[in-house]
Amino acid sequence: MDIRQIFGNNLKHYRTLADMSQAALAVKMGVDRAHVSSMERGQQNVTIITLWHVAQALNVEPAALLEDSVSS
Repeated sequence: MDIRQIFGNNLKHYRTLADMSQAALAVKMGVDRAHVSSMERGQQNVTIITLWHVAQALNVEPAALLEDSVSS
């Protein structure tokens, strides 16, 4: 699987666990909701800074967002 898909699946998994909408996550990260949606669909080639911002907003370790076995 493509790393962007893995990241997107994990992002959605942890966002859902946090009971957070895409809009709420976007506000915490200081980005547009469409950007969050695009990341979840695996259409964004995120930077390491974006990875860090997502992890901080969701209160997870950055590495957790890249693990292939987190969500299916």
